[in-house]
Amino acid sequence: MKNYELVLRRVEADLAAGRLRIGGRLPGERALAEQLGISRPSVREAVRVLEAMGVVRTATGSGPEAGTVIVAEPVSPLTAVLRLHLATNHLPMGDVVETRLLLESWAAREAAGRELRAGELKVAEELLDRMDDGRLSPEEFHLLDAEFHVALSGLAGNVLIAAVMASLRSAIHGYVLAAVPNLPDWEGTAVGLRAEHRAILAAVRAGEPERAAELVAAHIRGFYQAAQLAPFGGGTAEAEDDDRADDEVE
Repeated sequence: MKNYELVLRRVEADLAAGRLRIGGRLPGERALAEQLGISRPSVREAVRVLEAMGVVRTATGSGPEAGTVIVAEPVSPLTAVLRLHLATNHLPMGDVVETRLLLESWAAREAAGRELRAGELKVAEELLDRMDDGRLSPEEFHLLDAEFHVALSGLAGNVLIAAVMASLRSAIHGYVLAAVPNLPDWEGTAVGLRAEHRAILAAVRAGEPERAAELVAAHIRGFYQAAQLAPFGGGTAEAEDDDRADDEVE
C-alpha cells in the first residue's frame, strides 16, 4: 500500500466511526505524518487526492475557514471522471444514454409516486419558464435543460441518484451541444422539448408514476435519435419495460 493510501483509509475509518464529520477538520499535516509514520509529502499527496474526490476543501491562513475541512461534494469529481472516460471512448455514448433512461425513468416514477411538499416543484417550474424565452441560444437552452433534468431527478428523494444525474448531464453537455447542427430544425426541436418538459412535470404533479416515466423515456430517446448521438436497438430500458410487462402478466 502506498503511503498516501494510509491517510485515505484513516479518513474513511474516522468518517465511518463518527470521529470526523462534515465541517470538521483533519489533523495538521505534521500530526498526521507522525501518527501514521509517513512523510509530510505523503500527507500532502493524500490531501490533494481527497480534494480531487470532493471529500475535503483546503484553505491556507489562520481564520475560521483555514485548514483541511471535510465536505461532501461528489458531483464535480464524478463529472470529471465521466468526462475523461468518455473522451477515451471507453464509455460508449449509447451506454451513457441508456443509463440516463434507467435513472431518469426511475426518478420520474418515484417523484410522481411521492407526496411532494408545497414548493418542491418550484425550481423545476421556474426553469421551464426561463426556457420559454425564444432568444436563448442552444447552449443557454441546454444548460437550463440540464438543470431541469437534475431538479426532476432530485424530486425522487434519492441523493445518490441526484448526484449521478448531475454528473452525467455535465459530462455529456459538450457532446449534446456538438450535435445541435445535426438537428434539421433547432427552433422546432426547442418547441417540442418545451412541450415535453411541461408534460413530464404535469404527470409528476398529477401523481401519475407510469406516465411520468414513459414521457421521460420518450423525451430522452427522441432527442438523441434526432441529434444522431446514440443508437437505440432494444437496450436495457426496453428490457426493463418487458420485464415489468411480464411481471404484470404473472
